[in-house]
Amino acid sequence: MEFTPRMKQIFQVLLKEPAPVSVKFLAEQIGVSRRTVQRELEYIGASLKPYGLAFVSKTGVGIWIEGSDTDKKRLSDACSEGDDYDASNREERRKRLILEILKEKGLRKLFYYSSQFGVSEATVSADLEAVEGWLGRFGLLVNRKPGSGISIEGKEASYRRAIRAFINENIDTQVVRDAYEEEGNQFARYESLKKSNIGQILNNEIMKRVMDCITRIDHDRVLTLTENSYVGLIIHISIAINRILKNEVIESARDWQQTITEDEDYQLAKAIVQMLETEFGIEIPEVEVSYICLHIKGAKHEKIQWDEKKQPEFESRKLQQLVNDMIDVFDSGQAYLLKQDDEFIQALLAHLQPTLIRLLYGMQIQNPVLEEIQISYPQIYAKCEKVAEVLEAYTANTVPEQEIGFLAVHFGAAIVRLEGRQEQIRKVVVGVVCSSGIGISRLMSSKLEKTFRNRMELTAYGKNDITPYIAGKVDFLISSVPIDRIDVPVVFVNPLLNEEDIDNIRRMIYKYERLPRKQKEADEFSMQLEEINMVAEHINMVIKYMDLFKVDDRISFGELLIAVSEKMSPYSDRQEAIREDILRREHISSQIFAEFGFALLHARTKGVIRPAFSVCLTKDLGIYRHPYFKGIKIVFIMLVPEDGNVKVDNDIMGYISSMLIEDYDFMDVAAGGDKEEIRGVLSRNLKKYFTKYIARLS
Repeated sequence: MEFTPRMKQIFQVLLKEPAPVSVKFLAEQIGVSRRTVQRELEYIGASLKPYGLAFVSKTGVGIWIEGSDTDKKRLSDACSEGDDYDASNREERRKRLILEILKEKGLRKLFYYSSQFGVSEATVSADLEAVEGWLGRFGLLVNRKPGSGISIEGKEASYRRAIRAFINENIDTQVVRDAYEEEGNQFARYESLKKSNIGQILNNEIMKRVMDCITRIDHDRVLTLTENSYVGLIIHISIAINRILKNEVIESARDWQQTITEDEDYQLAKAIVQMLETEFGIEIPEVEVSYICLHIKGAKHEKIQWDEKKQPEFESRKLQQLVNDMIDVFDSGQAYLLKQDDEFIQALLAHLQPTLIRLLYGMQIQNPVLEEIQISYPQIYAKCEKVAEVLEAYTANTVPEQEIGFLAVHFGAAIVRLEGRQEQIRKVVVGVVCSSGIGISRLMSSKLEKTFRNRMELTAYGKNDITPYIAGKVDFLISSVPIDRIDVPVVFVNPLLNEEDIDNIRRMIYKYERLPRKQKEADEFSMQLEEINMVAEHINMVIKYMDLFKVDDRISFGELLIAVSEKMSPYSDRQEAIREDILRREHISSQIFAEFGFALLHARTKGVIRPAFSVCLTKDLGIYRHPYFKGIKIVFIMLVPEDGNVKVDNDIMGYISSMLIEDYDFMDVAAGGDKEEIRGVLSRNLKKYFTKYIARLS
């Protein structure tokens, strides 16, 4: 039976919850009004009958689905299948129409799209008129042939630019993030991409096989692609393969193809094409090598190699002269000082490599913060329009405003640093917030430290940790989750920290680093004493209650969780919470570190009432023999309670985590299995932590 997308959402929430829930809770989970949910619930009973399930609603108790686990599993599987496309969503429907047209250049009748989208032919015709303007931006013309169908007319280069622009505009960053958080799990990455607004329309089998091929390419230029660029490459190739398999002629583009140097990127593109030819048993036109090469060159990378041994695509000396000319045009009065900013120079040089490729070959790029840059920094943007003229002279191509916006980000950052050196500034005290304070906030803190270096004093917090004490201590908060109204400024960000987020944070830092600290010294000293006392108490608990236990060397991971939970708490409900929370963390990313010889099972859990650190060895002090453990010898367990002291506990446990890798003596002592010796080394290291902590406050 077919379910509506909203009905699927309702089923998925009810199946996940172990107890009855209220209509209000259900509405909040789905993101609609209570009235909307109540309307859907009127028809839910009939939909459940084929699965042997019943919908139950009791006043004062709640609503739930009743039936066997087997039948619930059947319903859950049915909800996971198919497409969540909503035909009533005009914007989504028109996006799908564009992609269908780009995917199938051949003639298609209105009836084909009507049946695909579940709407009338008149609706498709109206949608077609709406999307013609978008296609026309890239020199593509929709050709209607009465009695035959609809086709696209335009050059191959125009067609490719349209595909690239559509990918850039419509990649679902949440899906990309979900895929990348499943590190090393290619199936999970594929499943996430398949469920995206683009992936649902593409041929699933083709896309999966393309992803498998790209994954097998062990090359830095592929491995360092940003998440969006990686997904864009997969989709770009999937569309091309789809066309080739349908015997569609892919036109050559000799006018620019001859200008491409057969360099390392070109050889990489050839290797990708050869692997695809083997995988699909087809012959791929040579022009496709050039298109893939351009995609790699024009894509953004997490890091760019830049040293004397490996010169960039454009000759280094010419690039450096180009940068000097750009800086002179931007501001001749401050040009000398800007040229002394090594961070700015290196960032601009790295940015120019893909920028020049995009300009030379007319490739599009999206800039989500363009409008804000133009409004918030009009003077810098105006100066960068002059900088763009230097680039136009160098490439003989027009520089679009999206590229000018990115230049403004780089020049703007350099100006902020320059002004900072000329003023009396201080470190800004910032709290980074996520739901737990352990995961995403730590990742964001790492990226922020690299971006802003010594300009911020960062601390990671959980959503529920923002007490009046914390609010009185920080200048502002950076949060990836909604938080209750508090008397402190908050910058809400995407967990991946895009360029818009970085720019908003940069402005807040610029403001507060020029203001005096929030607290008076006497108040601050009093609070510091309270915090020092708490840190000392928690360190003492970790050392005092440190434990060591041993298990059979053939124990499985599930059996180990049972042993750990029983050791960490005598209460069955807390044992279950410990098992579930460790397992949930393991599912996010495995904590078995074979390269270091240990596993680190850690979680924030209601199963403990104080921070706990334990060591688990095999009875013969040898390796764990179950394949899941990959031959490790030691399992460390670190648990912190879900209370208001999570910041302190996380810092202590974070220090111990670093110690496991950096202190080789500790690993040797732990492997020896002497509990008191382990406690002694742990105590010495935590004493170092406490000393550094005190020094940090002074």
